[in-house]
Order: sequence, then C-alpha cells, then structure tokens
Amino acid sequence: PLHCATYCFLNSEKYIALVGAQFQKHETGIFRTNIVSPDHPVMKGFQGFRSWDETYVHHKHNEENRTVLETRTQGKTEEPWTWVRTHGQGRVFYTAWGHDDRTWSNPGFHNLVERGILWACGQSPKQASAFADRLPMTKLSQDLKPFDYVDVGPKIPNYTPSEKWGVQGKPLTLMQKPLPAEESLKHYVTPEGFELQLFVSEPDLKGKPIAMNWDARGRLWVCETVDYPNELQPPGQGRDRIRICEDTDNDGRADKFTVFAEQLSIPTAIEFWRGGAIVQNGVETLYLKDTNGDDVADTRKVLFDGWALGDTHGGVSNFRYGLDNWIYAMQGYNNSAPSIDGKEQQRFRMGFFRFKPDGSEIEFLRSTNNNTWGLGITEEGLIFGSTANHNPSDFMPIPNRYYERVKGWAPERLEGIADTYKFQPITDKIRQVDQHGGYTAAAGHAVYTARTYPKYFWNRTSFVCGPTGHLVGTFTLNPDGAGFHSTSPMNLIASDDEWSAPIMAEVGPDGHVWVVDWYNYIVQHNPTPQGFETGKGNAYMSDLRDKKHGRIYRVVYKAAKDRTPLDLAQATPQQLVDALKNDNMFWRLRAQRMLVERGHDDVVPALLGLLNDDSVDELGLNVGAIHAIWTLHGLGLIQPDKRIIREAVVRALIHPSAAVRKAAVQALPYGKQPQDIGNVIVSQPFSQNDAQLQLAAILAISDTPQTEDYESAADLVARLSCAPRFLRDRWLRDAMTS
Repeated sequence: PLHCATYCFLNSEKYIALVGAQFQKHETGIFRTNIVSPDHPVMKGFQGFRSWDETYVHHKHNEENRTVLETRTQGKTEEPWTWVRTHGQGRVFYTAWGHDDRTWSNPGFHNLVERGILWACGQSPKQASAFADRLPMTKLSQDLKPFDYVDVGPKIPNYTPSEKWGVQGKPLTLMQKPLPAEESLKHYVTPEGFELQLFVSEPDLKGKPIAMNWDARGRLWVCETVDYPNELQPPGQGRDRIRICEDTDNDGRADKFTVFAEQLSIPTAIEFWRGGAIVQNGVETLYLKDTNGDDVADTRKVLFDGWALGDTHGGVSNFRYGLDNWIYAMQGYNNSAPSIDGKEQQRFRMGFFRFKPDGSEIEFLRSTNNNTWGLGITEEGLIFGSTANHNPSDFMPIPNRYYERVKGWAPERLEGIADTYKFQPITDKIRQVDQHGGYTAAAGHAVYTARTYPKYFWNRTSFVCGPTGHLVGTFTLNPDGAGFHSTSPMNLIASDDEWSAPIMAEVGPDGHVWVVDWYNYIVQHNPTPQGFETGKGNAYMSDLRDKKHGRIYRVVYKAAKDRTPLDLAQATPQQLVDALKNDNMFWRLRAQRMLVERGHDDVVPALLGLLNDDSVDELGLNVGAIHAIWTLHGLGLIQPDKRIIREAVVRALIHPSAAVRKAAVQALPYGKQPQDIGNVIVSQPFSQNDAQLQLAAILAISDTPQTEDYESAADLVARLSCAPRFLRDRWLRDAMTS
C-alpha cells in the first residue's frame, strides 16, 4: 500500500489493521522525513529525500508487529510516515509518500519503493539501485589555530534578523584578521571523499578575482578587479586586467602568469571566440585578441555598448557558450539598452539573454524576479539560473519570443523552482542585510556536466555560491512535467573563516569544480548603512573593503582517475570531432565551437558517423550525436539541398536518446523540407513520454511557417489541447498557446 491506500476499504477493520493505520487528514507542503530506524534492512544506506506532497496524518494505528521507519514532524509530534509490518507469514510495506508526479518522479521515492518491494518479497533491499540524496560532509579539524581579531571601531554594519528590510543594530567593532590561503583552506569542509586544493592566490593574483574561464589549452583566465565596486572608469582607463594562469609542470598549482589585457574596469565575464576572448567590461562588451602570439591582446573591438552600470553589482555576467552556438548570459537589475554600431537593440533588465559571438544579434530571453547573477546549461541544453535574493534556482523553459508573437499576450517573469532559499552555513559568523539565513548574494548556477565526480552529481546538480554564508550550495534538479523543481540537500564547500566568500563555482577542464573565493570581510554592496556614504557604484563606502586578497580552489574528488591534460589548440579536425564525445561538456563545447569557427565541411562524414551511433549512456544521452547535430547546424549544413545531411538529422528524430531527438527537433530548419519530414517532426516526439522533448517539439511547431505542413501541425496541437496531461502542465500549455 502506498499513500492513499490507507484510505481504501474504510469500513474494513481487517484491512486497516493489515495496512497498519488509516488516513485521517492532510495539508500540503515541501518537506523531508526523519529516518528513525536506520538499521532496518529497508533503511540501511537510505538517506531520505525532499519533495512536495500531502502531509498525511493517520489514525486507527495498529502497532502490533509494526516498525516505523520514517516520521514526519507535525508540530511537536512525530507522525508515522513509512513503516513495515509482519502479518502471519506475510509482510507489509507502507509509505505515505506519493500524491502526484512531484514525488513519483523523484528518484528518492523510486529507491524507497524499490527497497520496500524487495523487503516485502523476502529479498535483500541491498539489491536496490544506488541512490544518494546528499553526501556526508567532512568535519573541521580540532587542531585549527584560533582566529585573531583586531578592533576597527564602529565600522562593521550589523543588521538584525527582522521581517523589515535593513533593520540595523549596534555596529560591531571586532574584525577577524585574514588568513594566508593555505591556512584558510583548512577551514573549509567538503563532502567526504573530496578535498580542497589551492590553484592560485595573492600575490600571484593582483586584485580581486571576479570571473574565470579556460581556453582551448586548458589554461585558466582570471578577470581581476580593483575598480569594483565604486570606481568604475571610462572605457580604456581602468585599473583591472585579465591574467592567464598556467600550471606548466602539472602539479595542480599555477606557476606561469601572463597579463592578457589591461586598462579594463570591472570585467565580469569572459568567453572565447575565434582565437580571442569576449569580455564584459563594465558598460561595454569587448572582443580582445592577440594576433602575434605573445598572449597579450593587441586587438580591441566593441561588440555591444550601452550597458547600464549605475549600480556595479547589477550588471552583465556569466558568459556561457550554448549548444545552439549562441553565447548565453545574465543581466542584473540595471536597465540596459545594448546597442550594435550605435543602434539600440532592445531595452531590458534582470534576466536571461543570448547573443551571437560575432556581435551581430542579441536577444533577451526571459525576466527573473530580482538581481540576477547565475547561469547553467545542462548536457541536453536546458537553461537554468539564479538570482541574488531569495531565488537561488530558476528554470528558463520558454523564451519571450514565443509569447510576444501572440497579439495581446506577454510572458510572466520567472519566480524560481527551489524548495527553499535557506542555506546551511557551518558558522554563526554570518553578516547579512536581509534574507537572513538564506541566499542574499547568490551567484552562479553551473551544472555538473562532467564524469569525474560520482554519478550522484552527473547532469543533475548545480552549484550556487552564497558568499555571505561562506559556502557553495548544491541544488539537485528534479523534472516536474516540462518544468523542474530543485532541492538543496548539502553544500559542496563551506567555511567558518569570516573572510571566505565564494562567488563562482564552475566545472573545469579536469572535471573537478573550481571555486573563486573573493576573500573579503566586507561582502555587502548596498544598502548604505547608517553613518556611511554611498559610493559612485551604489555600494556603501568602507575602508575595510579588501583589494588584495583572492583565491581560486579546486574541489577535487580523491578517487577520480588520473587524466592526461587535454589541449585542443593545435588539434586536427578529426581530433576535434573525437572531442565531441569527451565525457566533459567543457571540452565538447570547445571542440564544437572550433569546428564551427573553422567553417569547413570536410568533417561531415565524421560528424555523420557520430550521428548514426544509436548507443545510449547511463543517463540516456548520446553526447557525440547531440554535438554532431549542433556542429552541423552551426556550419549551416542542415539544409534541403544537403540531402544526406538532412536525412541523417531526420533519422535522429527516432534516436533511442530523447536528448538527441530534442536536438534534431530544434536544429531542423522548419518550412524548408518536404511535407513527409514535417509530419515526422510534429508526430514522432509524442510517441515518447519525455516532457522536454514534447516542449521542444511544440515550440518548433510554433516556429513553423504557414505552409502545407502547418495544417498537420495545427491538427496535432488541437488534439493535444484536449489531453488533460498537456493542459495541466504550465509550460506545455503555454507552448501550445504559442
């Protein structure tokens, strides 16, 4: 019996006794249960999970031969939630979990029910598939030296937890002194089996590291700033720079440093294109390139200007190359009007946008609900993000253009998918302005898209930095129809050093996660506290703001296999095609971009070889086929006059991997192929119960011009609009409306 099975056969006392209780009442909510019998065979190794469900309360309990496995906290009592009974020679397993697909789609629920079935059938629950909702964390060493403090007078704002924003208490006077990088590292905890390793810090970094990325050789490029937050300079007059940090002897530490570009001011994002770097430099987006091989930029071109930066922590961030060969990014709450060659494109603020790497086009995708600093893309191309305050996890299902093409309709802003905004620091030395105890400076939402970490992380875990809590949190992405919800089961890292302030966590070329530690005692930007002045960047002015310290760490999984460092800078075309199958999406995207930049069709046979591979990996993906499709798309080769290529992509519509089918649906050029191909496109995806594939297909129908194929598409949408499952799903319903 599961969930409402306790409310069957209401008048049968024997049935009620057999099950162990009867349902009495419920409310609803998102919660985690408490495991109270961890040594029972069903529970051994099971960590529980978090989900939305009905909060069952039972009565008519039969405690004879009953062992309660889990409880749910109900006020001051613990409500029995999952239990087992023996009944003669029989066995009964019951759990109150399971109202709808929010729980039924949760792998933790799958695992619990599998364990219960095995036990009830007299088999060992150890046979159940592996599942971990969270990993145990390491503990701080008891041998750490005590922190040293200095009296700085009443210079430390002290906001008190209150429903009213910005309530201040008496200023603090004692400030912890900073620690050397090697000592601060010891104050971090990680999941068991992981360790933090220092890659680079001051004095090799000259300023505060604010963004990072890696080139095709696997070298780390760091944006350093001194001008942030209140000293934004006119273009070409800044004090900030980009530094290339290399590990030439492969010992895990940077030992060679080259300044690629100077005279920048508040450079907040960097991505690579055609041998150069696209950099967000304050109010402008630049293309910087070295043309003589000395790793120093000697070409500078403005791709976009007109970005507003009246508030220096509300700007552009998170450049990320997408599967579709656009660069995705985030815009903070400044109201910007980016322009190309002096022509304003579109005014927007607070949300997702994308642009073509050559600077020819820009598109605002969707609004978020407050200042926006996080972006992540999954291996099948799904777009996630985060905002600074109270909304650490967001999903971008449908871009604005699908709403704007419908007269009288407009998209709603995204409100978040996380079950909580709270974070889990390991110290009470937390200073916040608002959102006390939660994300109030959340930065980043990178998805783990490699295979170096355990399977627990693969393509389902995002990393969100909480610098005011001295931590990087993890968010597990759970499908919810054509949308998602996320939970935050644990931290990736957390520190009790008051200066530690992680602001960026990204999957590196080695498959480990790299973290930028801003390392600053003062993290608060605004509002301006009582007794302080507001600076030109809208941040309060304080001589305690540090300009010298900054660290970049690697969160290393100790059991990972040793890997030979990869270098694609001099790769042959075939080597680039081979890299499209790499188990780290970082290298796949680098290879895809370089093949598209190269612009030659001599790799088509090799790409079609990847596309014709029907194998599927442990996650149901075929990454080589996905990237082959988007490489062909980027080369402009999926066209009606390219019959062999077009037919190969059409065949991908029935590939065993739903993610490959989704890529084919999105990449095929609608309105340019015979009617029979159009019919395959609009019908095939719905034979498979994959909501993301269905969403992509319906949006593709919306993109279809009104040709002969359009009538069959309209008929299909009309039929779907009568199906309750499609009408209940918010995003499928919106797609059908479009």
